[in-house]
Amino acid sequence: MPQPHIAAKTMSVKLDLSTRARVENLAEARQRTAHWVMREAITQYVDREEKRESFRQDTIKAWEEYRSTRLHITADEADTWLAQLEQGNDIEPPECHV
Repeated sequence: MPQPHIAAKTMSVKLDLSTRARVENLAEARQRTAHWVMREAITQYVDREEKRESFRQDTIKAWEEYRSTRLHITADEADTWLAQLEQGNDIEPPECHV
């Protein structure tokens, strides 16, 4: 199937012989090119790591907000709320407190 024209720039990567053979074997097994396998692997890795970094940044932001306000809920409050959600009860989250 023809690929749509995508602006791209060549980038090279050096692989040890073992990894290169693994990529080639997988490409053959999937009836794809080694280029496709490597591009797919890089895309999936970058997507996953971007999500991980976003989660990390959200965590830092939440920690900084807690440190400045001291507003929180307890683990018991969170567990009770989550148990209700799990049972299908669409309830509001508990109020934050100091």
